[in-house]
Amino acid sequence: MTAFLLASTVTGSVNAGEHPELYAEIARADAEMFEAFNACDLKTMGEMFAEDLEFYHDMAGLGDYATTMRATTENCERQLGLKRELIEDSLEVYPIKDYGAIQVGRHTFCHLANGVNDCGTFGFLHIWRRTDEGWRIARVVSYDH
Repeated sequence: MTAFLLASTVTGSVNAGEHPELYAEIARADAEMFEAFNACDLKTMGEMFAEDLEFYHDMAGLGDYATTMRATTENCERQLGLKRELIEDSLEVYPIKDYGAIQVGRHTFCHLANGVNDCGTFGFLHIWRRTDEGWRIARVVSYDH
């Protein structure tokens, strides 16, 4: 599944040609993060968020690392079967000098509710920080809910 997501996003971006190596790195990190999210792999997710995470959500407000991990853990414990899929052709990646990258896109989240697939498509912006340990999401802006 990761290879499919990566292949579909790498070929579809409006700016993949501008920074191809950075684009590919962020597309891989995004796929890894949301493969962990879809599998409720809290350990991997926790490692991919920066400890000073700020998560801005248009409906829920501002959250930090602990709040985000607690909410994610609660959703996993509720066994919602929540799945995220990146919208093909929506991924954009821009460098941040001496820091990392900005990732912008749209994604769909679905879960079963009363036997029916309930889905919503939303906008997001991630600020990725390059560290010695790899890419970490330092800021999230989730909007258009």
